[in-house]
Amino acid sequence: MAHRSSRRPTASAPVACPCGLPAGYADCCGRLHRGSAHATSPQELMRSRYSAFVVGDTAYLLRTWHPSTRPPALELDTGLRWQRLEIVATEGGGPFHSEGVVEFRAHYRQAGRNGAMCERSRFSHLDGAWVYVDGDVTVTD
Repeated sequence: MAHRSSRRPTASAPVACPCGLPAGYADCCGRLHRGSAHATSPQELMRSRYSAFVVGDTAYLLRTWHPSTRPPALELDTGLRWQRLEIVATEGGGPFHSEGVVEFRAHYRQAGRNGAMCERSRFSHLDGAWVYVDGDVTVTD
């Protein structure tokens, strides 16, 4: 996902969770962003990271990134509006796995145009928590 300008979550966080699950933001990804819960699977982490991009929570994104691939800083593109997340496929990531893969499509709008970013993301279970390692990205218009 694009990294350009740093934004912090605001008091006007969304009521519905951006990740697409039926729960409200506070009870879904918001609890992960606040640190009151941890993702129990790569898919839950992927959904919470997508929501972090939507609400501008760069601290959460960096905190859930594997130390070997984490950038020193993260700036989000303020002209990009994330609209919808689709989970395409998952592999591994169960309670007895140390790795997992989530393939997703994130729809966005930028400069009056719609697009989609597709990524096959790799996750690792590190020190008792799932973290994002890296991914193979393609962008479509």
